[in-house]
Order: sequence, then C-alpha cells, then structure tokens
Amino acid sequence: MRHIDWNVTARMQTPFVRDHQEDREISAWFLLDLSGSMDFGTAEQTKRKVMMVFVAVMAKLLMRRGNRIGALILSPTDAAGFKYIPGRMGRRHLLHLLHVLETTPASQQPHQTRLSEWFARANSMLKRRSCVFVVSDFMGAFDWAPQLSALGRRHDIIAARLYDPAEMKLPNAGLTLLQDSETSEQLLLDTADAKFRTRYARLVEEREQQLATTFAQAGVDALELSTGEDIASALLRFSELRKRRIWRA
Repeated sequence: MRHIDWNVTARMQTPFVRDHQEDREISAWFLLDLSGSMDFGTAEQTKRKVMMVFVAVMAKLLMRRGNRIGALILSPTDAAGFKYIPGRMGRRHLLHLLHVLETTPASQQPHQTRLSEWFARANSMLKRRSCVFVVSDFMGAFDWAPQLSALGRRHDIIAARLYDPAEMKLPNAGLTLLQDSETSEQLLLDTADAKFRTRYARLVEEREQQLATTFAQAGVDALELSTGEDIASALLRFSELRKRRIWRA
C-alpha cells in the first residue's frame, strides 16, 4: 500500500505500484603513492609496475559495472605534492590514468613521504561515500593512523600494500651499499653478518605487526601485493577474505 502511485492509479483506473530500484553506481577512488620507493624492485618488476597492473584490473572491473573511477596521486615531484584525476568512466580515462602513473617521475631530491597529509586531503575531497583503494608501500613514520581512521569512518577502505621480498628478508650479499630512495641516505652494510640480518628481521616483524594493528583499528581490509607474486593469485586470495568478512557481518 505504501508504494501505490495514486496519481497514475486515478488516471488509469487500475492500481499502479512504484517499483524502486537501488542505485548501485558507486564512485571508486584510487589513492596512489608515487613516492621514490615505488621504483624499487629486486624481483621481476618494480612496485610501480605492480601498482599499474592492480589499478588496470580493478578499474576495468569497476567500470564494467557502471562505476566511475578517480585518483588522488601522492607525487613529491609536484609543487602541491599531489595530482588529482576526477572520477570518470571509459577506456580513454583509464588509459590517461595509467599514462600518468607510468610517466610521473620519482623525486630525485631528498623527501619524506607525507601519508598523513595525503589521507587528510582525500578526506576533505571525497564527500560522497565511496570505495577507496589506498595503494602504497606505507613506508615512513606511523603518523598517519588517525587520518586513515577518519577516512575509514566515511568510506569503504581497501589498503593494497606493496612490497618487495628483499624488503622483508635481507639477502646475504656481502658488503652492500644501500641508498634510501626518499632521503638519499647511503649506508654500507655487511649483509653477510648473521647477527645483523637477525636484527633486521626482528625490526621487519615489529613493523609488520604495527602495520596490521593500524589497519585493524581503522577497520581497513588489507591486500598484500608482492613484486615477486602473480597479481591474479593475490586478488583471488583477497576476494575470499572479503567474502568471509561479508558473511560474518
């Protein structure tokens, strides 16, 4: 009775009921980290390459369902520190986004990745509830947790965390000169020292636990993307995790 269209019913002399269809169109946003560490990779590809493949696959799936995609790119080479690509649809729009990801140069000057400012900027820009993919290696200080939590209260957040196997387990390569891709600091390390590799592994484990706790507290689903893994396997694994979460909810 609540859905009877009385005006049409009066004209047609027979009951007409309004059929309400849910608007399933959503806006999907990619927050893409193009800081200096994205060009690192010891496996078959760099973290930037994995990012491009992930964006291409997810954007194509989303646009197939009629959803617009946009991006806010963290780019230290830009004066403002960010690149904004408005939400649109279509093959040309996706190709433009991928072209920006491929051609935006990594900063050659020392810099610090400003994830907290990036999340705050996104929170101020995205007014309508959206599906937000945060694609980053989340390097640097953990000062961004409050901003990510604020973003997660308004949007459905998925953190696609990029990493290279060498970042997780330091290889035994003897004396190695390493340079921080963001601060340009150089260190000569003896990776053949077993004690040093053990200390490194402990620090990595502590950071991994801190990262997982931060995502959990912010209510963010996390997808691990390795430069040494087929991205299809990672996406299938994440899809199963999302299904189980929805089922539990």
